[in-house]
Amino acid sequence: MKKALITGITGQDGSYLAELLLEKGYTVYGLYRRKSRLDYGNVTHLINKIKFVEGDLTDYPSLVSAIKESQPDEVYNLAAQSFVAASFHQPIATTEIDALGVVHLLEAIRNVKPDTKFYQASTSELFGGVYNEACDENTPFYPRSPYGVAKLYAHWITKNYRESYGLFACAGILFNHESERRGKEFVTRKITSTIAAIKKGHMDCLELGNLSAKRDWGHAEDYVRAMWLMLQQDRPDEYIIATGETRTVREFASVAFKAAGLDVRFEGEGVNEVAIDNNTGKTVLRVNQQFFRPAEVDVLLGNPAKAEKKLGWVREVGFNALVERMVVSDEQLWRMN
Repeated sequence: MKKALITGITGQDGSYLAELLLEKGYTVYGLYRRKSRLDYGNVTHLINKIKFVEGDLTDYPSLVSAIKESQPDEVYNLAAQSFVAASFHQPIATTEIDALGVVHLLEAIRNVKPDTKFYQASTSELFGGVYNEACDENTPFYPRSPYGVAKLYAHWITKNYRESYGLFACAGILFNHESERRGKEFVTRKITSTIAAIKKGHMDCLELGNLSAKRDWGHAEDYVRAMWLMLQQDRPDEYIIATGETRTVREFASVAFKAAGLDVRFEGEGVNEVAIDNNTGKTVLRVNQQFFRPAEVDVLLGNPAKAEKKLGWVREVGFNALVERMVVSDEQLWRMN
């Protein structure tokens, strides 16, 4: 029976990965950071199946203890300050967690159990949206946020530890992946939860930033399967995980409105663009400049050919199905409240 340690286990990706590994017969350990309020987040339904160990990426001794206690065959580092907008307001905290936290974890593995296979969650934000074509593993990086810069350090230090110390250390450069478990601070979940609230009469209007920003969106369930596949290979490497397709924020919202049964039309341009409910004539979406980034990322598009060929990875959830699942889930949550 393999043992795996997951950091960030209470988040979206951590919860789906925990479910996957438990199905495969793993003993799953979850790194748990002490908070003032006990909250198991997205793995509340798994608390009797997961062994939780206390630790913090900013505290090296606690990571040493976690590795000693769990003795993992595989470590998946999914913990991060992962909200790009927040990284502009908290650049130091983002760097300490997303950059230095990774070297702390790699050092703990190197010194305690160097035969452990390691997965680092890299991000499409490494590319910074300066390319109009699909990015692959050889595309130069150009991060445009403190989050992207911190993740770039983490990506390179992972590769450095592999080359310097012979660790089995992989990095998955994952493009945007969403789900029903996504935090409400992220634009996709903000869209689906707000539209569900509008349909139920609890809110009047959805406010967003750049509607023309393009992203390569997939479902987190598909993407955590790629993480696992990377650590089952004979040799460690880097892989792009993406759909190879882009949709604008406007398209995401349009599909979400349709999934909720709301018939809308978009009017205007730029900051004056709005969405009107055709049945009521009310404005149900407007642009708010407050939500624009200091350094905007216009397009993120990935080429998953390497992962598809070498890992045999295929995605199962399409774009429309992803959005519809999120809307249905948020409508159910409103019915429960």
